[in-house]
Amino acid sequence: MNILFIEPAFPSNQREFVRALHAIGANVYGIGERPYDWLDDETKGRLKGYQQIESVTNEPALEWAVREAQKAFWVDRLEATVEAHILPAAHVRERTGIPGISARTAYLCRDKVAMKDVLRRAGVPTAAAGGVTSLAEAREFAHTHGFPLILKPRDAAGAQGTYRVRNGEELEAAGHACGLADGAAVAIEEFVEGHEGFYDTLTVQGRIHHDFISHYFPNVLVAMRTRWISPQIVSTNRMDEPDYRKLREMGRRVNDVLGISTAATHMEWFFGPKGLKFSEIGCRPPGVGQWDSYAHGNEMDLYREWALSVCHYRTEAHPSRRYACGIIALRPDHDGVISHYEGIDEIFDRYGDLVVGQHFPEPGTPTQGVEAGYMANAWMRVRHEDFDTLRGILNHIGARVQVRAR
Repeated sequence: MNILFIEPAFPSNQREFVRALHAIGANVYGIGERPYDWLDDETKGRLKGYQQIESVTNEPALEWAVREAQKAFWVDRLEATVEAHILPAAHVRERTGIPGISARTAYLCRDKVAMKDVLRRAGVPTAAAGGVTSLAEAREFAHTHGFPLILKPRDAAGAQGTYRVRNGEELEAAGHACGLADGAAVAIEEFVEGHEGFYDTLTVQGRIHHDFISHYFPNVLVAMRTRWISPQIVSTNRMDEPDYRKLREMGRRVNDVLGISTAATHMEWFFGPKGLKFSEIGCRPPGVGQWDSYAHGNEMDLYREWALSVCHYRTEAHPSRRYACGIIALRPDHDGVISHYEGIDEIFDRYGDLVVGQHFPEPGTPTQGVEAGYMANAWMRVRHEDFDTLRGILNHIGARVQVRAR
């Protein structure tokens, strides 16, 4: 089977998808923005060919690369796993006759306003939301639905470009910051109070083969704005508990309504005083290396399962649900360059056998801002058979490990 895979080298976990495709016997051809010589040797060894283009989100350039490949060999699949690549890939698929996620589904999983309109009409509980192109329209929405509200790009991923506004003054400031005051199209929605998490699936021909649930501690907007917090994302191994039944049912309903056939999905949700609410969904795997947490928690190669699904419409493994697994971000005390770390030896002496991933940049490495995300600086990934015990371990790590900068 011949697979065109978009951007095989960046971000770094893209290499895992190439590895898995190669391991099940697929011929993998990369399309990317980087020169071939920049690829690591392992990825080069797993690729049958590689085409560099200026931008993989430039649809004419991407279509040219696909058609050039089609002149040379039969193309079975064109696959993308990064949020910004999903819709261009879907458009090019349809124009070149390659099966996969449709442009309609890709669009609905990218445009926040259209997504929620479709799901609301289907009876999925969502926050009040709409699309606005002026501050006047935003003020009218606020008058109808009240504060607090959320402003964000219609095609945002994660918390990028997202603003919580609590009053008219903050609405005006956020409107200027996000370009709404200049006519940019922005999604506006009711702020949903409650705990935030996500529901991820690997769906094959419309049926969920694997699913996973993760929790944010604290919620994303707080985590991405507050330096002193060491935020966590923790996947549960209690999937069969009755409290999760409604969430899993909602996830299946969302996938069905949006027409998701064979793909990974990443669905955000809230649970609070107004009950369970859908937030948004992406037709791709989660970020923050979360598939690695699922793999370690369930003793399975989830990348291989994905490769089998896109190539052969099947999966093989059964998740063990043995471990809860979580990542904790460890932030520098201020921006600059990494100076040193405190508390690492103690933590590894106590929990070293539970650590399944880690990253501690060398002293002298420039820091990245808090808004750059959970893996921007130092981090650890840890698993334990008990979810609550794991939470306590992660809290201890966050309190004890200090990242010093100068």
